[in-house]
Amino acid sequence: MESDEVELFADGACSGNPGPGGWGVLLRCRGHVREISGGEFQTTNNRMELSGVIAGLSALKKPCRVMVTTDSQYVKNGMTTWIRSWKKNGFRTSSGQPVKNEDLWRELDRLAALHEITWHWVRGHDGHPENERVDLLAREAISSVRKGNSQGA
Repeated sequence: MESDEVELFADGACSGNPGPGGWGVLLRCRGHVREISGGEFQTTNNRMELSGVIAGLSALKKPCRVMVTTDSQYVKNGMTTWIRSWKKNGFRTSSGQPVKNEDLWRELDRLAALHEITWHWVRGHDGHPENERVDLLAREAISSVRKGNSQGA
């Protein structure tokens, strides 16, 4: 049986950096759309960008062909360029420093290995409908976190 094709749109946001943060995800497969979001009270924008993609991939119940769209060069470049070197160097940068957000990079790498993924970057806040939607979900998650819901919306 052929694997499903899934479109995954993810975004992260932070109010202050660090500060309250949120992430939003839109998954689309065979005409069905699912939106999820969450957040943390004290985090960074990069952690929320990574968390969104992790949450989206975690929601998939079987291996799929996934087109991940993000407005984060950090996420896209991390997964398409930098991670191979990080893994080879024990999650150290080229200057020997520990990779920031190593826990999330390791989890994203683990999840990505379960799927066939193509990575796409779009400019944020540039009118891309799905990117605008996940940005709104991320910002709503920040509001929810501020009200005391640690998992967001």
